[in-house]
Amino acid sequence: MHLPLSNPPIGRFAPSPTGPLHFGSLVAALGSCLTVRTRDGRWLLRMEDVDGPRCVPGAADEILRQLETLGFAWDGDVAWQSRRSEAYAAALERLQRSGHVFGCACTRREVADSGLARDGSPRYPGTCRGGLPAGREARAWRFAAPAGDLHWADLLQGEQVEDVAHDVGDFVLKRADGLFAYQLAVVVDDAEQGVTEVVRGADLLDSTARQIALQRALGVVQPAYAHLPVACNAAGEKLSKQTLARSVSDLRPAVALSAALRFLGQPTPDALARATVREVWEWALAHWDFARVPRVRSVVVADLTTL
Repeated sequence: MHLPLSNPPIGRFAPSPTGPLHFGSLVAALGSCLTVRTRDGRWLLRMEDVDGPRCVPGAADEILRQLETLGFAWDGDVAWQSRRSEAYAAALERLQRSGHVFGCACTRREVADSGLARDGSPRYPGTCRGGLPAGREARAWRFAAPAGDLHWADLLQGEQVEDVAHDVGDFVLKRADGLFAYQLAVVVDDAEQGVTEVVRGADLLDSTARQIALQRALGVVQPAYAHLPVACNAAGEKLSKQTLARSVSDLRPAVALSAALRFLGQPTPDALARATVREVWEWALAHWDFARVPRVRSVVVADLTTL
């Protein structure tokens, strides 16, 4: 598939500050950045820290330092989800007025006992969709997922289809602890920042249908999506803090960047790993070819000792 024409394209990288950048994060950052920079577009940086309890103190500052060391430069100020509660509350109010959300009194245990969704998480059975049970109050607010197949095309993974109501159920927009959910925050942020294309890891592919459903309910523009392959270890596990993935700070920046380019299908010369960071970026900007990115959901990084 070809990239959509937008003038100028606006992309973004949106890490969650739950730990330092690892190789998989670098792949997503580099792929998203080069995809717009090579078309004279803008690249934004957003800290997805809406889920405060999961954030690690100091991780956001470390991520910013790592990106700067690796030669990344973003347009404008960093956006922080933790500072945008008013925007999320306004979007939730719009959805309430239009009848797209409802209050839910169910506990996590009650939802967990109802069965599993397609992605292995508990699927909400619709208990409170028609109204709260007698004597109970709303703990959270859920999006009333529309029935029927939702079709969309991913620029790397191809045609996609999901029945959100059947496969996921009515999903939470505001949690019982008062925090706004990622799905609502990311849709509001992308719309307000004018993001025209979302290039990110394929681990987020299954979230896309929910986000498109929200975009349609809010009446905002749907960006183009391209989901890059996820870096996995030999056991097929996504590289992450949970799988003890090494921080990119453990590597020389040029080595890390060159390895990420190769992972994304770019035929880098061997000498690039011995170049300066500036030279790696000059090569990447001159040779980036989106058509070479592997059109698969994951790629095993065999020799983790080099990454």
